[in-house]
Amino acid sequence: MKINEYYRDTANMNLNGSIAALVPPIFIIVGNFFVLKHRDVFVFALPFIIYSLISFQVYLFRIRQSIAIRRNMKVASNSSNSIFKARHLLILFQNTQSSCLFMYFPNGHLAGQIKKFRGKGLERLKLSRTFTLFNEENQAVGFYRVKGRKVLKIEVFDHKKDYLGSFEKRNTGFRKSKKALFDHLGRYVGGVEGSSLFMDELVLDHGHHKVGRLRRGWMPIEWSLVFPEANTPILSLKEGMSEKDKLLRISFLINEYFVER
Repeated sequence: MKINEYYRDTANMNLNGSIAALVPPIFIIVGNFFVLKHRDVFVFALPFIIYSLISFQVYLFRIRQSIAIRRNMKVASNSSNSIFKARHLLILFQNTQSSCLFMYFPNGHLAGQIKKFRGKGLERLKLSRTFTLFNEENQAVGFYRVKGRKVLKIEVFDHKKDYLGSFEKRNTGFRKSKKALFDHLGRYVGGVEGSSLFMDELVLDHGHHKVGRLRRGWMPIEWSLVFPEANTPILSLKEGMSEKDKLLRISFLINEYFVER
């Protein structure tokens, strides 16, 4: 899914919401004509009609964005990369019944996505809090299993389901927490620090050096041709890290988008 297709799908969701919002006023108006026959009843239909009109305007806005992005992508660089080699990834979260975290290259092509694990039967129930990372070719390259409530633990596995380590979050006070990363032997290898007021998360190694960052509100001007939202979150990762190291480091995205939201 290219970024223009993401905006097109978002537009279609708003269109569906606009159409669905018209169902209650239709029943209200028809019922009032044939049963109640009271003028004041029409007032109850107004909120649904207003919501439908707003949703339709959002639909038109998103469709125009999708068309403009598709046009701009033709002049943008078509070079794509591996999700594990990319220096920067732009993050878009689709908060629906089947929530999905999309990661894009700066040229607008899909780099990967994180979805809730879809197993079968008992496996689906057992792994109900497991998420899968797919690469740009829709191949599963990592798994994240969420455990615990008071002390959150996210276990990280590679595509062979070998255990790589974990992300752990402990609450230390009101709106305060400690987020740490551990390798497969349980050794501390880094942490995550950030603000509770706005999105600016730093991923640190065991020496407290920055190896990654997720922040909102920073975007090179040339990217805005493909990503019209200036506040699109950007994940930056240090070059030279192995695939296993990156799988472990980006585990905090599960907490950021699927747990805390």
